[in-house]
Amino acid sequence: MLTESEKKELQSIAAKIRRNIVKMVHNAKSGHPGGSLSGADILTVLYEKCLFIPKEWDKCPEFENRDRFIISKGHASPLLYSILAQHGIIEEKELMTFRKYNSKLQGHPAKGYIPGIETSTGSLGQGLSIGCGMALALKLKNNPAHVVVYLGDGELQEGSVWEAFMQAAHRKLDNLIAIIDRNRLQIDGCTENVMALDPLEDKLRAFKWEVIEINGHDIEEIYAAVEQAKKCGKPCAIVANTVKGKGVSFMENQAGWHGKAPNDEQLQLALKELGE
Repeated sequence: MLTESEKKELQSIAAKIRRNIVKMVHNAKSGHPGGSLSGADILTVLYEKCLFIPKEWDKCPEFENRDRFIISKGHASPLLYSILAQHGIIEEKELMTFRKYNSKLQGHPAKGYIPGIETSTGSLGQGLSIGCGMALALKLKNNPAHVVVYLGDGELQEGSVWEAFMQAAHRKLDNLIAIIDRNRLQIDGCTENVMALDPLEDKLRAFKWEVIEINGHDIEEIYAAVEQAKKCGKPCAIVANTVKGKGVSFMENQAGWHGKAPNDEQLQLALKELGE
C-alpha cells in the first residue's frame, strides 16, 4: 500500500511528466502527445516505486540485475524521455532537443544514443517478442530481474504480438509483465472500429496469461497490479484502462491528437490545465 503522501508525490511527478510531454512536442512541432499523456501515471509508478532501474545506468555495480523496461509503442518516446529525465538517467535540458536535427532524442527510442533504452522500438508489434527473448535469457542466467513491456492497444492488432503471448506462456516466463495502454484509440480512430480487440481479457486468459484489469490513472491500482504481477507465477498482462490525451481537456479521447503538435495558444492552455 502507498501512503497518501506517496500518492500525492507520484501524482505531482506525473503532472510534471505531462507538462514536459506537451512542451517537447510543441517545441519539435511534431510528435505523439495523445498516447504519451495516457501512460504518464503508469510509467511514473513503474520508475519511482516498482522497478529497479539504476539512475547511474551501466556504472551501477548491480546493472545486470536491473529490471528491463521496453516501450513497444515507440512513438510515445516523449513519455519515455521525460521519465528518464525525471529518474536522473538523462539531463532534463536535453528534452527540448527532441526530434531536432542531430539530437540524441529521436522520434522513436534508439538504443545506443542515450542510456536507459533497452532496445530500439517503433515498428509496432515487436516489443513483446523482444521482451520474451530477454525474459528467457534472464531465466537461463538465473537472473531475478523482471521484464516489463508497455504496449499500445492498437498494436495488439499485429499477429506477432499474439505469437509472443503464446510463446511466453509456453516457456512459462513468469518474469515477464505486459502492460497494455487500453485507451481504445489509434491513429485511424476507435480500436473497436478499426479491428476489434474485445473481449481482450478473455483472449489473454485463453493464451494462458494471468490478467489484471485496472484504472490506468489510479496510482494505487497501478502499484498494486505491478507488485501482484511480479509474484503471480506466470506471464501477467495488466490491462490499464486509460484516456488518450489524459490531463489536457481538448486532447482527451480525441484520435486527432495521436500525432499532432499543439500550437502556441494550445500549449499555454495545456500547461495551465496541467498545473503550470
